[in-house]
Amino acid sequence: MRRYRSCLLLLAALSAAAAASGATEADERRPVKAAQGAPASATGIAVAPAGAPLDPLERLRQRLAQRLGAAPAGPATGPYDLQVATRSPAGTGPAVRSAVPPTTGARKGDEARVAWTYEGGTGPQAWGALRPEFSLCGKGQRQSPIDIQGGLAVDLEPVRFDYQASRFAVVDNGHTVQVDVAPGNAIEVGGRRFELQQFHFHRPAEERIDGRAFEMSLHLVHKDAQGRLAVVALLFDRGPPQPVVQQVWNNLPLERHEPVAARVALDLQALLPADRGYYTYMGSLTTPPCSEGVQWVVMRHPVTLAPEQIDLFARIYPMNARPLQATAGRRILQSD
Repeated sequence: MRRYRSCLLLLAALSAAAAASGATEADERRPVKAAQGAPASATGIAVAPAGAPLDPLERLRQRLAQRLGAAPAGPATGPYDLQVATRSPAGTGPAVRSAVPPTTGARKGDEARVAWTYEGGTGPQAWGALRPEFSLCGKGQRQSPIDIQGGLAVDLEPVRFDYQASRFAVVDNGHTVQVDVAPGNAIEVGGRRFELQQFHFHRPAEERIDGRAFEMSLHLVHKDAQGRLAVVALLFDRGPPQPVVQQVWNNLPLERHEPVAARVALDLQALLPADRGYYTYMGSLTTPPCSEGVQWVVMRHPVTLAPEQIDLFARIYPMNARPLQATAGRRILQSD
């Protein structure tokens, strides 16, 4: 800053000297006329030939450039050269400006990541094109949810629910209300043990059974030691209130993405229907990245939510369900 002020003082002194030598304001505004065959600068202003007397303004520019350490070989034409402009009429702008070009775009890697939604241009029909890692949402062959029809009734082993009262936290993640639970809850299905990671809600229910739609659904997401996923889906009809869901509602956060840790434990067993019959099939996650290889366990008998409980969720997420996907000949098994 001290150097910049010194240069300005020098420029003022030199300007005064030029004025004393007979240079007028009109002369400063007038470009040097090109002699026949004289080269022109990139700005269209003629450059005086070697040996010709310098215009007073050009002499000022060169002296100022020497003081700043710039090369005074010719008029400023490079992108980082200092340019000295002629005086502007009152109110039209400063007399000295930088020739550094303005930034024209964001740096590589600074682009905001594209968000996915349940409607509009970033809705389910566009998920597969939003990011490379979402490609299965558009081209996958074993996607969820589906309309479960024609399940093959076989002697399936019951799903063993190893659930217990657990501490939990509630977060609104921008797509649904999600409940993260403490470790120690699991299911055993098909000879594998899957640990419960979290559960969340959809409205309306994403799954259908023989074409029948349901008010809401709850997905309990589990993972085994090899990273494979199993999701248990509970379907909700209108009816008596569900006390476990009410505990979740009682701990809703005030802001999105800010988890609220509850001070009470959640009785996960009380979520489940009395009749544990189920359908099972291989599908995918119903949200991006729509990863496949997920074993779905859809409970055949719905549980209930009070209308007030449904309406409360609807005020936060009126609709957050992916449309039905093609069954594509997948085998659906039904427990007896």
